[in-house]
Amino acid sequence: MIFTCAPTCKHPYHQHGKTAKGAAGMFTSLATKKLAKRKDGHLNIDVHCHYFNPAVGQKASVLKPIEQEVGHIFANQLTRDTNAKQMRDRAPMLSDVAVRLKDMDRMGVDIQAVSPAPFQYYYFAEPAFGAELARDVNEGMAKLVAQHPDRLIGLGTVPLQDAGLAVKELKHAIKNLGLKGIEINTHVNGKNLTDPSLKLEKFFAAVSELGVPLFIHPNGFTEASRLENHYFNNVIGNPLDTTIAVSHLIFDGVMERNPKLKVLLAHAGGYLAHYWARMDHVYGARPDGRTVIKRKPSTYLERFYFDTITFDPGMLRNMIERFGADHVMLGTDYPYDMAEVDPLGLVSAVKRLNKDDRDLITGGNAKKLFKIKY
Repeated sequence: MIFTCAPTCKHPYHQHGKTAKGAAGMFTSLATKKLAKRKDGHLNIDVHCHYFNPAVGQKASVLKPIEQEVGHIFANQLTRDTNAKQMRDRAPMLSDVAVRLKDMDRMGVDIQAVSPAPFQYYYFAEPAFGAELARDVNEGMAKLVAQHPDRLIGLGTVPLQDAGLAVKELKHAIKNLGLKGIEINTHVNGKNLTDPSLKLEKFFAAVSELGVPLFIHPNGFTEASRLENHYFNNVIGNPLDTTIAVSHLIFDGVMERNPKLKVLLAHAGGYLAHYWARMDHVYGARPDGRTVIKRKPSTYLERFYFDTITFDPGMLRNMIERFGADHVMLGTDYPYDMAEVDPLGLVSAVKRLNKDDRDLITGGNAKKLFKIKY
């Protein structure tokens, strides 16, 4: 989730050369005063941001999780060193709620829908221990949002390596802890989410029944031997893995069998959101492109939600035109340096976007999807 800047980069948010303490201080000094309450009651809601639980990280260290990370395995030494340094530098933003709130004020974000840092999925753990770690992550998330319930809502994680335990933790996270959704990876230890051996059909059905959103967030591409340089396993691999995961959910019939399932996609939906017509073509051109589904693949894709992390207003405009302003939501990927540091500015730069649509994207859609009552 961290990239290598040019040696001359002086971007204030990238914190080159800063220690963890210095980085926290620098970010804090950029914070503006708290936002005045808007008369129209509109809330700017960031649906893509992360929290790292240090206590759970320490507990899971016996598993040597870095050795399981495809973003580490398929990376050159410069990327590994840069990632390690940046993780140290950004620790306060990942785990310190005071720093988080000041950064939210600086960006103009009223509410964050906080999800676990993707490297706290722990699908590679033995199922019972994986379930224990997921429980710890979720209870930590509930405690985090309880500190500032007017500014934070939480998403949980589940041990997808065991479908039964995943459903159990899903219900605990939503019903007992009050979390607003679940974040999952794009695969489970290299297996597609629709792999029959995972038996995740019951999990998708349970999510649909509870009526909460599923946030799909990648953590590197699993077959990335050609993506080791230039941080390509993030830059190319993350949207690629999302594209693969979503394609399987569509073509293998998960969306067909669960018509009420609500899915939010990170990083503007990967490549599929911007190159969807090719899958419609294969549906009409070849029998192996329509073995399960009954309609064009894009009709299922239209049910998904997408964050705004495109880094380009023209690209964002195209996505809004294709899928509708009611299916696009403000996102940052805070606090990583692959994040969008001016999310409201990006939306404002989109041409021919009226106020009603802008309000949907910057907060209205998220308020409805996550059932925010403020």
